[in-house]
Amino acid sequence: MGGYSRRLALRLGGVAAAGAVIPASAARSSAEHIWPESFALLRNRWRDVTVEPYRSRPERLGMTAAGYRDTMAPTRASLWPDLAFPSFDDTPERLLTMARAYAMEGTGLTGDASLAAAVATGLDHYRRRVYTAGRDPVGNWWTWQIGVPKRLLDAAVLIAPHLTERRSRALRDAVDHFVPERRLADYRRTSTGANRVDLCTVMLLRAVLRSDPGKVALAVSALSPVFSYVREGDGFYRDGSFIQHTSVPYQGGYGVVLLSGLATLFAVLRGSPWEITSKVVLDSVERSFAPFVHDGFCMDLVNGRGISRRAYGDYRRGDALGSAILLLSESAPAAERARWRGMVKGWATRSARTDGRFAALVADDTVPALPEPEGHRLLPMSARAVHRRQGWCAGLSMASHRIGHYEHGNGENERGWHTGSGMLYWWAEGHGEQYSDSFWHTVDPYRLPGTTVSMRRLPDGAGKGWGDTCPPARWVGGATDGWYATVGQHLYGLESTMEAFKSWFFLDDTIVCMGAGITSRDGVPVETIVDNRRADGGLTLDAGLAHLEGHGGYVLPTGDGLRTVREYRSGGSASRGYVTLWLDHGVDPRSAAYVYQLMPGASLSRTRARAADPLWARVLANTAGRQGIHVPSLGLTAVNFWNGGAAGGLTASDPCAVLVRERGDGTATLTVSDPRCDLSELAVTWDRPVAGVLDGHPSLAATTTGPRLTLAFERPADLDGGSATVTVRLDGAA
Repeated sequence: MGGYSRRLALRLGGVAAAGAVIPASAARSSAEHIWPESFALLRNRWRDVTVEPYRSRPERLGMTAAGYRDTMAPTRASLWPDLAFPSFDDTPERLLTMARAYAMEGTGLTGDASLAAAVATGLDHYRRRVYTAGRDPVGNWWTWQIGVPKRLLDAAVLIAPHLTERRSRALRDAVDHFVPERRLADYRRTSTGANRVDLCTVMLLRAVLRSDPGKVALAVSALSPVFSYVREGDGFYRDGSFIQHTSVPYQGGYGVVLLSGLATLFAVLRGSPWEITSKVVLDSVERSFAPFVHDGFCMDLVNGRGISRRAYGDYRRGDALGSAILLLSESAPAAERARWRGMVKGWATRSARTDGRFAALVADDTVPALPEPEGHRLLPMSARAVHRRQGWCAGLSMASHRIGHYEHGNGENERGWHTGSGMLYWWAEGHGEQYSDSFWHTVDPYRLPGTTVSMRRLPDGAGKGWGDTCPPARWVGGATDGWYATVGQHLYGLESTMEAFKSWFFLDDTIVCMGAGITSRDGVPVETIVDNRRADGGLTLDAGLAHLEGHGGYVLPTGDGLRTVREYRSGGSASRGYVTLWLDHGVDPRSAAYVYQLMPGASLSRTRARAADPLWARVLANTAGRQGIHVPSLGLTAVNFWNGGAAGGLTASDPCAVLVRERGDGTATLTVSDPRCDLSELAVTWDRPVAGVLDGHPSLAATTTGPRLTLAFERPADLDGGSATVTVRLDGAA
């Protein structure tokens, strides 16, 4: 091959269009000069990057690999006696483990020819008996196109010098059969997001095994859709959301796979003719992923059906995410690299993770361990919110016309029905395992904390699979200035007639929770679950309050209607104790309502002090038309306008969310959003004398100051549920 073919040139053009970097020197060189050197670089990089997580325990890897080698006994029906074919997961994984032990230093089997020969024999045996060109791929497509070929090719690349051309060609032919090039032609269905990254990785490994520059270029160019923001469907959104399966927030599952895959590809291809980078991906670390990591674990509210798997899955996902960020940092600018390393070191330190890629980082005294941040992140496109203060953190999961109530599939998470009904997760000091230690296997699925639920019994796997359980509600989201937030959900029950309007006001030491218009015709009770904690401590009930020892306090202004139960629940092999607090709205309620405060980590004395001060947070409205509060000590007024109207000195022309903060320096901020994402214009009036506008927003079209302030916004729908903040100077004389 004396130069680039037309086909390859077109592929490289696609890479450039995606924003990838192709060094000019490569474009000027002839193929015979750059390809051998380039592919040697890719093979070495692949080896170094993929074995890195095992460097802290090489002897263990070597012992495991030796055991696999010594017990391998090929027959027509298996490669190991305890793993009958097809064994899509375990058999390829054992072969890959052996290949890693061969490729990595310090395993005791490094460069061992007999081990490499055993891997080569095993690969060819599995290829002939299971992964054979021409075979009909029965079952899950992922197994044939990603799961099996990725492991087999990875192992083949690691022991490549010991793989004969005949065996290598046969494996490549099998991969070409199950993963043809046309698989990357369209960005849709099962070839989006994390799946697309995995498919491109398979194509890259296939190319490296044969030194095929055309397939490398195809693998790289096919990544281009992943590097763009989307406004619907799978991918990254500008607000930080990451969606997979069309309607499931998935930073903790597919998102980890995607980021890990891209970090690996960035590292392997760096310095080659196909080097790639993406600002969207680099920005996603702090916009999309970090908001959902707390003390080293990745919150379950962005993990779809994966929450129903093994206990402590949130910590495993956090480990994988931290490792991916560390690897990606090597391809990031210096400032981001330093910040990310400090962030991950903070996670690793607080979760006591000291192995794998974390070992050297934790031991590096030049890298400070960064503390948990404070502030609020609202991601309206995925109906998720995270609120952080010193000593506690909360996460909220909702459902909307674009986000499903829950995801089930492949027999997983079949009772996660109500996780999108306003589930409010929270962690105070020492509560890191609250939802980790067998929570999903033992909790009452009808009483998830924060939710409002019809007690109508549902079948396992109610609703369509794979997250296709979106209700019709459009008003889901809210407004935030980055520190405080007003968030709301127009809730429709899953396979239920229940409807409710729920609001959360996220403040410094409390979350004010509010519900109104709670209506149902299911013929069963409707409940709002104030909390459902894995707890063994004492529960104190007093006038207008409840306090759970070692956890926090609850303030209920009406002082009645709270019900409680302490019970042990079992699931699988686990049994856990729970304290549940709920409000019973009765059978078929008509416009029921509630108000309470959740105070994470609060002592009994602090809870009592708040309950004794009923005017600390004044309820401005709690109806199906508006919900709002005023907190004088914070200078804060917040209203969710389900319809246009007035409350607390604020008037809105249309449905919207408004957050006002009066500061002590004579200024104030008004933050406004269009959660429904359908307004061409919006007018908000504040009945407060204002001298002038100090800082506007691009969507702000007109203002009127004086005895009262009026702000007119154009095309607020274009903000995709995002917030617009305007700063004004108050009229002190008035």
